[in-house]
Amino acid sequence: MRVTVPEQDRRPIKRQTVRRVVGAFRPYRRKVALVGLAIAVTSGLGVVNPLMIRAVFNNALFGVPPGSPTCGGLRCPNLHLLYLYAGIMILVPVLTGLIGIGQTYLSNLVGLRVMQDFRNALYSHLQFMPLRFFTTTRTGEIQSRLANDVGGVQSVVTDTASSILSNVVVIVSSVVAMLVISWQLTVLSLFMTPLFMWLTYKVGKARQRVAAVTQQSMADLTTITEETLSVSGILLSKAFGRQRHEIDRFRGENERLTGLQIKQTMIGRSFFALVGTFFSITPALVYLVAGWVIRGHVGAINSGDLVSFTTLQSRLFFPIGSMLQVSSDVQTSMALFDRIFEYLDMHHEIADAPDAVDLPVDRVRGRVEFSDVWFRYDLPVEETTPSEISDDGHARHSREWALEGVSLEIEPGQLAALVGPSGAGKTTMTYLVPRFYDVQRGAVLIDGIDVRKLRLESLGGLIGIVTQETYLFHTTVRRNLLYGKPDASQEELEGAARAAFIHDRIMELPEGYDTVVGERGYKLSGGEKQRLAIARVILKDPRILILDEATSSLDTTSERLVQEALRPLMRGRTTIAIAHRLSTILSADVIFVVDRGRVVERGTHGELVARGGLYARLYEQQFRSGAVEAVTEDGLVLASGEVVRRATAPDEL
Repeated sequence: MRVTVPEQDRRPIKRQTVRRVVGAFRPYRRKVALVGLAIAVTSGLGVVNPLMIRAVFNNALFGVPPGSPTCGGLRCPNLHLLYLYAGIMILVPVLTGLIGIGQTYLSNLVGLRVMQDFRNALYSHLQFMPLRFFTTTRTGEIQSRLANDVGGVQSVVTDTASSILSNVVVIVSSVVAMLVISWQLTVLSLFMTPLFMWLTYKVGKARQRVAAVTQQSMADLTTITEETLSVSGILLSKAFGRQRHEIDRFRGENERLTGLQIKQTMIGRSFFALVGTFFSITPALVYLVAGWVIRGHVGAINSGDLVSFTTLQSRLFFPIGSMLQVSSDVQTSMALFDRIFEYLDMHHEIADAPDAVDLPVDRVRGRVEFSDVWFRYDLPVEETTPSEISDDGHARHSREWALEGVSLEIEPGQLAALVGPSGAGKTTMTYLVPRFYDVQRGAVLIDGIDVRKLRLESLGGLIGIVTQETYLFHTTVRRNLLYGKPDASQEELEGAARAAFIHDRIMELPEGYDTVVGERGYKLSGGEKQRLAIARVILKDPRILILDEATSSLDTTSERLVQEALRPLMRGRTTIAIAHRLSTILSADVIFVVDRGRVVERGTHGELVARGGLYARLYEQQFRSGAVEAVTEDGLVLASGEVVRRATAPDEL
C-alpha cells in the first residue's frame, strides 16, 4: 500500500515547541539536576576501566623488567599494582550500578510526572473549551490527542533527556582519552561521523513527516472505534444491517495505519544498518593502522595502548549510534508535541471576565432577560425543515443570524415556553443563558446582571438543564445522582428520586441505588432515564430551570410520568421550556413564539390561540384530530383545544 505524506505535514521543528518542552521540566529542576549529576558521574567513571586496562597491560602484567630476581630473566606481573588495578576495575562497575539505579528511578519519575502534567493540562484545557469546539470536533480525535499523542512522546520524555546527557558525557570523555592514547587512530575512528550526523538529520525529517500522518490516521481509527462500538453505534449498524460496511471501513483505515507505521519503522533502517556496519569494522581498521604505525615506527604504541584504545572505541560507538537514533526520534516526537500544543493553544472563547462576580443561589430571584440579542454560529444557519416555505409559498433563503434582535423578559418563578418550528432558534436561546455561547450583540441578563459578568462556576450553580437526550455515566445510579450534588446524603438522594417518581423503580433494580446503569444508561427505559435526570436536577436545586424538549421522545405514559416529575421541580423556579408538543406547555405563564430567529408572538395560550397567528396554526395542526393531547396541571383533559373532562384514570395523571 502506497502511503503519501501531505505537504502541510512537512513542517520544520519549531524553536518555540522545543522551549515549551524544556519548560515542562522546570517544576522538577532539582530532580533533573540530580539526574544530570548522576549521569555525569557514571558516564565519567566509564572511562576509568579502559584506562585501567592500559595500565594493567603496560605496568602491572609486564611491570617487572627482565633479569629481576623474581622473574627468572623474563618480564612478569607486578602483583601489587595488579591487585590495585583489579580492585579499581571491580569497584567502578559496582559504584556505577548503584548510582545508575537511583538515576533510573529519578529520570523515570521526572519523565512520567511531565507526561502526567501534559495529560492534566490537556484535559483541563478541553474542559473549558466552548461548546462550539465539541460540536465541530470528533470525539475520537479528542481521545487520540489525550491518549495516542501524549503516549507517543512518553518514551522520549522519559528516556531521551537522560540518554542525551549520558551519551554526550560518554562521547566527550572517550574522545579525550582516545586522543591521549593516539590522535591518529582517533581521527580514523571519527572521520565518517559528520556524514552520519547529516544523514541522521535527513532521516529524522522524513520520520517526522510520516509521524504526523500516522497520528492522524490513529485518530481516525479511534474515531471509528468510538462511534461504531458504542451502544448507539452498534444499535444503528445492526438496525440497518451495516456491520460488513463498518468492518470494511475499519479494515481500510487499519490497513492505512499499518502501512504508515511500517514506513515510519523502516525509514532510515538501511542507513542505521550502514552505521552499525561501519562501527563494527572500524576496530579491524584500527588494528591495520596500528600495524603500519608499529612497523614504520611512526609513533610509540604498544599492546596496552591498543587494547585500551579499542575498548574506548567500542564504548564510543554505542553512544554515537544512540545519539543518531535519538536525534531521529526527537524530530519524530516534535510532530506529536505540535499536535498537543495545538490543542493547548486553542482560545477559551467562554471565560470569566476580569471583573466577574459570584451570584449566590440564595440571593437569586431568577429574572431572565434578553436585551436585543443577536447571535450567529461560525457558519450561516441553513434551514432544511418545512419552515423554509413561507406563507406565500416561496422558499426561504438561508439566514446569517441564528437570533435577530430578540428581546424578552421572564419574571421570577414564571414558566416561560418557547414554541416554534424546527430550526427557529429556540435551543440557541437556551444555550445563551448558561453561556454555552456568547452573544455577538445585546445581552442576556439574570437579575439585571449580564451573564458575561458572572463567574462561570457561579452561573453553572444557578441553572439546571433537562434535555431530550439524557446522558448518564456508565456507573451506579447513586453516582449519577450525586453528580448534581456530590455531598448529598442518602435521605436527600431518596427524596429527590421520590419527587421524580423514580425511587420505586430504583429499588426494583438488582442492587438498588448501587446498580450500574450501563453505557449511557441503556439498562433503563427512556422515561426512566429522563426521571433519573430530573432527580439529579432536583438534587442540585437550581434557581433557573431549562427544559429542552424533555418529553418529546417519550410515549404518552412515560411523558405523563415525566411531566408529573417535573411539577415539583418547576415549582417556585424560573423555568424556560422548549416543546414541539404543545401539550407540555399549555399551563405556561407566558409563551414566546419563535420563527427564523425572531420572537414573533408572545402571550398566554388563550391569547395566542385567539390571535390566530403562527401559534394558533401550530396548535391547530397538533390538536385537529380531536384526540386527548394534554392534561393540565389542574388535571383537566384537553381535546381540540377544549376542556372535555377532568382526568380520573391513573395513567392520565
